[in-house]
Amino acid sequence: MTEQFIIGSRQFDLSKAIVMGILNVTPDSFSDGGQFDRVEQAVEHALQMAQDGADIIDIGGESTRPGAAAVTVEQELDRVVPVIRAIRENSDIPISIDTSKTEVMREAVGAGADMINDVNALQATQAVECCAELGVPVCLMHMQGEPRTMQQDPQYDDVVSEVAAFLRQRSRACMDAGIDPGRIILDPGFGFGKTLQHNLELLNRLEAICELELPVLVGISRKSMIGALLDKAVTDRLYGSIAAAVIAYGKGARLFRVHDVAPSRDALAICDALQHD
Repeated sequence: MTEQFIIGSRQFDLSKAIVMGILNVTPDSFSDGGQFDRVEQAVEHALQMAQDGADIIDIGGESTRPGAAAVTVEQELDRVVPVIRAIRENSDIPISIDTSKTEVMREAVGAGADMINDVNALQATQAVECCAELGVPVCLMHMQGEPRTMQQDPQYDDVVSEVAAFLRQRSRACMDAGIDPGRIILDPGFGFGKTLQHNLELLNRLEAICELELPVLVGISRKSMIGALLDKAVTDRLYGSIAAAVIAYGKGARLFRVHDVAPSRDALAICDALQHD
């Protein structure tokens, strides 16, 4: 695996933690829905996350929580494009667009986004070809089912081997379409079509995903698995989220999608210090 990863104008050292700050410009996301659905609020929060140590800002215009309503292409574009443009006018921080729609991918990159983060792993028609043409890094996530119904009854014989096989197949499809392997990130998809036990097993054996020789992104921040283990509301899951991120770091993950940038940055900085001691 390459030790360097380029996103936008910045080059990252993959031996160190990379923090991706979450910016949901939606009215209904599970943790912060409605908090940043106005451009001014969204930009202010993005700039604050950058100041707190975020390396990347991940912008989403459609909630993928279980049971969330789908949005049209036009609705999603109206939410994300003005925010991307406004952030880009104020900062050169790399911007990731969290979408599964090819139309949104194109418009977002045209507005200044540097990366595509797709919970559907570019399985939509022409999505792989679109990303190959755009030439930006992509993050491929595993999800069993689709967001509206994914938590109804997820089933696996071996969740780790099945997630690994899926991510291997999707990364190969990307490479076959002309996407440089140095531009591919993998995300095992904690909480996406997985029970609590599936999530715990995936975290405990995360090194099997890291052995695929591509950078691994982990998104556990404030997830329901943390709430279930600690019996905590969404807003009280910081310490559990940080513990899970530190465990994932020890297993080999180096990209972390988080709500709480500053404390996550601090915890991962300690991991980095030990790694390079």
